[in-house]
Amino acid sequence: MRPGRTSAFPALAGLTLASMAALFAACLLGSTPMEAERVLAALLGRGGAGDQLVVVHIRLPRALTAFAVGAALGASGAALQGLLRNPLAEPGVLGVSAVASLGATGALYYGFAALSAWAMPTAAIAGALAGTGLIALAALRTASAVTLILIGVGLSSFAGAAMNLLMNLAPNPFSLADMVNWMLGSVANRSFLDLAFAAPFLVVGLVILFTARRGLSALTLGEEAASGVGLNLARQRLLVVLGTGFATGAAVALAGVIGFVGIVAPHIVRPLVDHDPARSLLPSALLAGLILVLADIGVRLVPTVSELKLGVVAALIGAPAFIWIAMQRRTVHD
Repeated sequence: MRPGRTSAFPALAGLTLASMAALFAACLLGSTPMEAERVLAALLGRGGAGDQLVVVHIRLPRALTAFAVGAALGASGAALQGLLRNPLAEPGVLGVSAVASLGATGALYYGFAALSAWAMPTAAIAGALAGTGLIALAALRTASAVTLILIGVGLSSFAGAAMNLLMNLAPNPFSLADMVNWMLGSVANRSFLDLAFAAPFLVVGLVILFTARRGLSALTLGEEAASGVGLNLARQRLLVVLGTGFATGAAVALAGVIGFVGIVAPHIVRPLVDHDPARSLLPSALLAGLILVLADIGVRLVPTVSELKLGVVAALIGAPAFIWIAMQRRTVHD
């Protein structure tokens, strides 16, 4: 570590411990709280069949899914903010999450989801890969990050319009309800099989993002200066776009649309790592995962007639947090 440079280890250690505690709390809490001894016994395979069913097959995979989705969105948000040097950048800015959602919505509209439990996540992954391919091609052909953002906004708008069209033409109220529920985002009823299906795409995306992290530090100097010190801008854009596409596609396949966590987590983490985008990837992933696990615990504990959707709760928490962060930035700069 260079002299005067803040160590990221305390933040990483604190976030890791907090994440582990939150995951354990997610196994403890629910409509029927359980004692820590019973949860530990179930996790070690020594509890009763009922306890193991609740803890190992319902609560644990749900909590791990929330954490995985948050980690994917947090790391993607941090990488995009570093690449585009835009504090508003998040996984949805390139349109990949919108195209992934369009794929899942299309599977619902055409009835494929009724044929197989894997139809929706497969369609979401396929949509994400298609969107990623388009944006990757644009990243290779354009020399401007602004142009890349504009293409992403256009792709997102088109996918959003197509989803609205499908909902408008929904053949029955049940199909429309399924589409709306998907768009609201949720990790309810997720299993280890769901995680296993999305894990390869998630891991590939995160590996690509961490491979590209050093180039993000160079980009803080500006594109011309970064190019002057040997950074291949086209390759850097391609790596971040591909990594974001795979990770975001996996997140959408697991949970539907979850907003704001990919913006907020990097903003909170950045001061702890001297505003270095490369060093913010892992803490952002941990913090975003922690936020979604805690939000999902809240979803299960709030006494409502029907369970709240995780995407709604994440937006209710994330939007005010983002406004507060933006106001703090203005205060500092003013």
